[in-house]
Amino acid sequence: MEKIIKEIVTFLTEGIAITLKFLQMVWTWSFGQIIDIFNSNWQALPVWKIVILVLTIGIIAYYLYTAARQIWSATEDVFKAFVTLLSAFVSVLPYIVISGLAAFGGGYVIQNINF
Repeated sequence: MEKIIKEIVTFLTEGIAITLKFLQMVWTWSFGQIIDIFNSNWQALPVWKIVILVLTIGIIAYYLYTAARQIWSATEDVFKAFVTLLSAFVSVLPYIVISGLAAFGGGYVIQNINF
């Protein structure tokens, strides 16, 4: 059973690593392309290419804004989940303390009281 769990953990770890590497590659390529478009020589371009450049920048701005909104929303969700997790830990704390006291009391009686 332990070997199966280790295999599953290894599979998940490798899957996450591959996914993150792919995301890094896509982000690096995309931002490289965005930087290249801003490094264009605007003065040497004809008017129709400047219009296409401005439209392209508008499209880039729109999609970056959309991505930023989604990342912000996901970040809020992560913080909400973290607060929920902390609330759960705090709400079960009395049960944990009572369990510890019961274990302490039982252990004390077993070790120190003889009839």
